[in-house]
Amino acid sequence: MTTITLKKVPDQIYARLKKSAKTNRRSINSEAIVLLEGVLPRPKPVGALLKRIRARRESQGIYLTDRDLNAAKHEGRA
Repeated sequence: MTTITLKKVPDQIYARLKKSAKTNRRSINSEAIVLLEGVLPRPKPVGALLKRIRARRESQGIYLTDRDLNAAKHEGRA
């Protein structure tokens, strides 16, 4: 696990964190981790994203090859 140090934490924020930790019967460190987990986005698994992309592509029935894409990029260029 990695260790981080927070500097210049305003007294009011520290007091709120300390109160929240006490209310939830956690250490200040554990409370900070729980709060960070709640606000940071979770990365989506790439496999699930690829599955959705493939399903949408198949539902539209459009299949482009590299040759098609390159031809479209160069169409009309001198």
